[in-house]
Amino acid sequence: MSYPNSGDDQSGDQGQGGQFGGEPHYGGDQPYGGGQPYGSGQQFGSGQQFGGGQQFGGGQPYGAGQQFGGGQPYGAPGPAPDNNLVWAILSTLLCCLPLGIVSIVKSTSVNSLWAQGRYPEAQKAAEDAKKFAVWGAIAGVVVAVAYAIFAVVMGVASSGY
Repeated sequence: MSYPNSGDDQSGDQGQGGQFGGEPHYGGDQPYGGGQPYGSGQQFGSGQQFGGGQQFGGGQPYGAGQQFGGGQPYGAPGPAPDNNLVWAILSTLLCCLPLGIVSIVKSTSVNSLWAQGRYPEAQKAAEDAKKFAVWGAIAGVVVAVAYAIFAVVMGVASSGY
């Protein structure tokens, strides 16, 4: 039994089959809207993606694009400067406590400034950390020499010469 406009005839009149009084058929044409049947059209995740086929971030995989806040962004002028933390700690423990503490504070700020992209400030902090560590070491040596001279002078003076 053939129904009018059911898709059995080859007259080219497709798209109305099964809509009014005929039995619905699922195959070549669709009765409502003339679209693709379920499951045979474009599937989610395949074909054109949101944004015209370009993935968010320029099509680069996660982590390969521009970095924000960490790492070494594009245009960094080379590796981070030496923060001189070892010299700052040694200067604090062995020589001059106040200048050593300032040196430690400066040296710990170097890496965070570099990571933020503040390169001149990071370079200045590294130079300041080294400067305060050297000043602390020099002050420690001067105090030690002055103490030694004072001890010798006081020792000689107390012996009765």
